[in-house]
Amino acid sequence: NKLKDDYEPCDECEFCEDISNGRLIDLIEIDAASNRGIDEVRDLKEKIKFAPSRAKYKVYIIDEVHMMTKEAFNALLKTLEEPPAHAYFILATTEIHKIPETIISRCQRFDFKRISEKCLMTRLSYIAQKENVEADAEALAIISHYVNGGLRDAIGLFEQLTSDKKLTHEHVKEILAVTDNTLLE
Repeated sequence: NKLKDDYEPCDECEFCEDISNGRLIDLIEIDAASNRGIDEVRDLKEKIKFAPSRAKYKVYIIDEVHMMTKEAFNALLKTLEEPPAHAYFILATTEIHKIPETIISRCQRFDFKRISEKCLMTRLSYIAQKENVEADAEALAIISHYVNGGLRDAIGLFEQLTSDKKLTHEHVKEILAVTDNTLLE
């Protein structure tokens, strides 16, 4: 409910804690990769009519929105044109070229830049520490380089390549089929 000086969440209030723990029912995340059809959008249009339960607004995050069918996009269009005053939509995608112009024209667009390898390594190191994974720095560097700035991809690889709470550069190189020359690119 309150922000720090740099507009970051306070992480202390009830709303911040509920969001962090996935308990705020007024924040709805929809994975469009598995809920991509017109029936899901119709269901969303029915539910959106209801006012928020605890928060001031209902926020719908539609992840991988580029996976929606043409019919689903058309059904969503009307809601985006005239959204209820209590609802906000966040449409997330890595493939903006797959989104119809009719949808894009009704949105405020924010393009995020890729995350640096250094930041990725720092985050993976933090995750390794929290999960008690013995990860060597070279393994984290290889993953950070390989994912081309994608944090979700980096975390996914970290999880997949960790075995018996260990992550070694030999294993990472072998599975990803990378060589020292590849890492120099």
